[in-house]
Amino acid sequence: MGLLIQESSKSGEESTDSGSSALNTFSSKADQGQLDPESPISKKASSSNHQAASFDQKHFQLQQNQQQQQQQQQQHIEMANDNSRTGPSQNQAKPPQEKRKGAGSTSEKPLDAKAYVQQLESSRIKLTQLEQELQRARSQGLFLGGCGGAGGNISSGAAIFDMEYARWLEDNHRHMSELRTGLNAHLQDGDLRIIVDGYISHYDEIFRLKGVAAKSDVFHLITGMWTTATERCFLWMGGFRPSELIKMLITQLDPLTEQQVMGICSLQHSSQQAEEALSQGLEQLQQSLVETIASSPVLDGMQQMAVALGKLANLEGFVRQADNLRQQTLHQLRRILTVRQAARCFLVIGEYYGRLRALSSLWASRPRE
Repeated sequence: MGLLIQESSKSGEESTDSGSSALNTFSSKADQGQLDPESPISKKASSSNHQAASFDQKHFQLQQNQQQQQQQQQQHIEMANDNSRTGPSQNQAKPPQEKRKGAGSTSEKPLDAKAYVQQLESSRIKLTQLEQELQRARSQGLFLGGCGGAGGNISSGAAIFDMEYARWLEDNHRHMSELRTGLNAHLQDGDLRIIVDGYISHYDEIFRLKGVAAKSDVFHLITGMWTTATERCFLWMGGFRPSELIKMLITQLDPLTEQQVMGICSLQHSSQQAEEALSQGLEQLQQSLVETIASSPVLDGMQQMAVALGKLANLEGFVRQADNLRQQTLHQLRRILTVRQAARCFLVIGEYYGRLRALSSLWASRPRE
């Protein structure tokens, strides 16, 4: 029995020594990183290493793909923000459908057509207004025929002046109403002076219009075909006589101071002298024309007619000087009179010529047997 126990203990020690040596051998090989390629452990470790390397590679590729996607998304967002701020790039190509739509778009054409239609409508309205003004002028006796040749035809310059004069008459009614209202309301001198100065400027406008018309058709002005028949009875060189107007006003502007009376009388005297000088000059021009036309031989008639035409051109100068005298007379009256007297003066002038035009209309519409 004792012998068996000893043998078994020896075998146990041997097994223990062999196990420890085997463990040391494995541990040493493990420490050296050398495994037997044929051993199951080596095979298992190798397969696990391949799996780990494959997993790491796939994980790295996945991360790269995600980063690329994120970069592309970020670029799209930045491009969208840039387009929203600055608009689409000109170099950016349009899709074919958008190009075809843009090429065939007619969004601007309706606007152009609409503007063209509006322009035509505006021109039609202006033409209608001109026709109404012409009709109104005819009803007031402005066109009674007989000027510009057979059939009462007038030049384009004369027709334009007649329309402008008809418009001026309408404005004249408004200025007279303002003067009448200002006088009746007893406005202060400052406010009334504005109305009076506006009326003076209104008369300056008609003298400017007559100056333009004299260049195109002086005979239309000097014969007075732009006025009514009754006004033509008192016409002098295409307008009123300043001295006769002053004579009519003196009785309408009482009371006047002595200094004002002297100033108005002096103005009337100087106006008469200027009128006589112009009248004499016009008579001399007429006599010269008669001699030029009557004394010209038949064979040399064209040359003499050319001379006569040159003399007729001086008519424009006479009309201009006469209008200048009329304009200066009105301005001198404004300086001599007070503001209220001047307002009353211009109101009397406007009412006087308004009555002449009304008288002409009554005469034209009188019953005839």
